[in-house]
Amino acid sequence: MPEEATIVLSEQERQIMQRALELARAVEGRTSPRPPVGAVLVRDGQMVGQGATAPPYGPHAEVEALREAGSHAQGADLYVTLEPCCIALHTPPCTEALIAAGIRRVVVAARDPNPHVDGRGLQRLRQAGIEVALLDEDDPLARQARELLRPFATLVRGNRPYVTAKWAMTLDGKMAAYTGDAFWISGPQARAWAHQLRDRVDGILVGAGTARRDDPLLTVRLTTDARRPRLQPPRRLVITSSGQLPSELRLLTTPEAGETWLLIGERVPAERRTLLARPGVRLIEVPCEPTGRVDLRQALQRLAAEGLMHILLEGGAALTGSAFDCRCIDHVAVIVAPRLIGGAGAPIPLAGQGLPRLSLAATLDDQRTQTLGDDLLIEGEVRYHPSSSVAGEAAEGAKNLTRK
Repeated sequence: MPEEATIVLSEQERQIMQRALELARAVEGRTSPRPPVGAVLVRDGQMVGQGATAPPYGPHAEVEALREAGSHAQGADLYVTLEPCCIALHTPPCTEALIAAGIRRVVVAARDPNPHVDGRGLQRLRQAGIEVALLDEDDPLARQARELLRPFATLVRGNRPYVTAKWAMTLDGKMAAYTGDAFWISGPQARAWAHQLRDRVDGILVGAGTARRDDPLLTVRLTTDARRPRLQPPRRLVITSSGQLPSELRLLTTPEAGETWLLIGERVPAERRTLLARPGVRLIEVPCEPTGRVDLRQALQRLAAEGLMHILLEGGAALTGSAFDCRCIDHVAVIVAPRLIGGAGAPIPLAGQGLPRLSLAATLDDQRTQTLGDDLLIEGEVRYHPSSSVAGEAAEGAKNLTRK
C-alpha cells in the first residue's frame, strides 16, 4: 500500500485541525468502544460543518460534520483527527459518505490503528479522486491525535483496555500515614484535575482492600465541564477474589451514582454472590491464578469484551503492583505533594513482586509535568525494559543471589 503524502499546514489550517482535536477531546470517555474523533469541513476558507464521534452506535465525526454542512460539503476540505473508516461496523463506511458528498480534499492527523483499516481508508479516498494528505508523524498536532487514539489502539491491538494508573503521594513516596490517614495528601487543584481525568475514562478500578478501607464512591465530581454530557458515568469497578465486601459499602448502596461491576473470582460461593447481587451491581466472574487471586489480564480482557476502552486504576498498592508486574499499566499520572510523612509501615504506591535491578526499571515516554497549586503532576507513557518480564527476572535474580 503506497505511503500517503505528508503535508505542512498553514497557520490557518493548524487552527482548523486544532479545532478538530478540541472536538475529539470533548467526547473522550463517551464513545467506547470507538475512538473519539473530531472533524471540520472548510469551504472557501470558512468552516461549514463540525462533528465529533457520537455515543455508541451513532454517527462518526465525519458524518456529523457532513450533516451540519449540508449542500456546502460539495467541494469542501475535511480536516479530521483520524483516518476515515472504510469498513461497515455498526455504521456505513465514512469513506463512502465523503465520496458521495463530493469532498475535494481530506487532511488527516493520524492513520487508523485498527488493522482492518490502517491506510485502506486513505487509499479508498484517493482511488475516488479525492486529494489526501497526512500530517507528518512528528507534527505536534499529529502527536496529539495519536495520544487521543492510544486507548482505542490498545483495545484493537491488545484486546484489553488502556490502563492509566493514578496516585497521589508525599515527597517521600507515601500514599498515607502509617495509621492509614490519607485525607488529603494533594490540594484542591490536584483533586479537581483528578476528577477531570475520571471524566475521560470508561471505568475506575480499585481492589477490594481499597474498597473496604476507604469506602470510595468512585464518581466524577466537577462543578463545570467543557466536555459533552455522558449517557452514563464511568463504571465503578472492584476486583475481589473472595467476594468479601461489607454490604454497607457505598459502591454497593448507591445505584443512583452509576453501575458497580464486581470482578469476582470464579470460586466465590453462591451464597456470597447472592449477598452481593443488588440493583446497580453487576457480578462478572473471572478465572483465578493458581494463587487464588483474580487473573488481572483476564479481568481486563473481560472489560474489553464489555466495550470498556480506557480504565483508570486508582489502587491500592497491591493491585497497582500486580498491574505493573504483568505490564498492564500503559500510562501513569502521579501527583507529588510537597510534604514529608515518613514511616516504614506507611503505604507506598507500588507493591507486587517488582524488579530485581534498577537497570531494568520502567521509564516514561512523552513525559510531561505541570504544577497544580502546590503539587506537581508527572505523567507519561510507561516503557517497559525488554528483559523485565517478572517470571524471567525472578529466576535471574535468584541466580545472581546465589553467585554472591
